[in-house]
Amino acid sequence: MPGYFHKPGKIGIVSRSGTLTYEAVFQTTAVGLGQSTCVGIGGDPFNGTNFVDCLEKFFVDPQTEDKPVVAFIAGLTAPPGRRMGHAGAIVSGAKGTAQDKIKSLRDAGVKVVESPAKIGAAMFELFQERGLLK
Repeated sequence: MPGYFHKPGKIGIVSRSGTLTYEAVFQTTAVGLGQSTCVGIGGDPFNGTNFVDCLEKFFVDPQTEDKPVVAFIAGLTAPPGRRMGHAGAIVSGAKGTAQDKIKSLRDAGVKVVESPAKIGAAMFELFQERGLLK
């Protein structure tokens, strides 16, 4: 990953898209927050590291603040049954739609943004609300 826009900090970033990983890093750096660990896990059909693996590592990492969580879900415009790009947005019937993922995340207390350009601002706001800024 291009190193020049990374900044040491408390935020763990994971994405299936390398480009969206860079964007999340850039957005969090732009608002003065930094990253502890950044992982682009890819969307290849050969599984390796997944979101759960990364979240488990973030949870035990003393450098990573495990809450709050901000998420962006791509694929809102994906037609049913169609794989959209290398990031693996697959929509199949009534299961696994972007809307279903967003609802599940919100039900779990995650702040979901409609654009990756809002990730940094949303994370800054949550850090501010919870007194996590120093």
